[in-house]
Amino acid sequence: MAKFPMTPRGQQALREELKHLREVERPKNVQDIEEARAHGDLRENAEYHAAKEKQGFIEGRSREIEAVLAQAEVIDPAKLSGTRVVFGATVQLTDTDSGDETTYTIVGDYEGDIKHGRIAISAPVARALIGKDEGDTVTIRTAKGSREYQISAVKFAAVQ
Repeated sequence: MAKFPMTPRGQQALREELKHLREVERPKNVQDIEEARAHGDLRENAEYHAAKEKQGFIEGRSREIEAVLAQAEVIDPAKLSGTRVVFGATVQLTDTDSGDETTYTIVGDYEGDIKHGRIAISAPVARALIGKDEGDTVTIRTAKGSREYQISAVKFAAVQ
């Protein structure tokens, strides 16, 4: 059985989403279905069909989250150390051409959020960085072409 690496923060976020689906979305959806049924003929009742479709989404997403949590391998980056890039590392990169600096934290596939500097371990950028050491130069292929970066710093802390 495949394990999903995940930070404690990612595990907590999935648990909260599951709780929200079960305690808020599911009861609201049941009420929506009951109201739509009260309108009569179900064959041409768009509200009923929309509510049933949403019910399918809620149940499917709940099962997906349950499966991921059951197979999660929780790794706390705050307990890691070193200069090698691994899961949970916060990596500061310096573009060798422009000198621009970028910081990414490598997290699980279900936690990635590029707007907050968290990239999934399966992302091409993360795969290029894994196993490299602080001070190494790495070439990363992006949509804009290949870019060369130097790994300026590797840190380990709790993922925010």
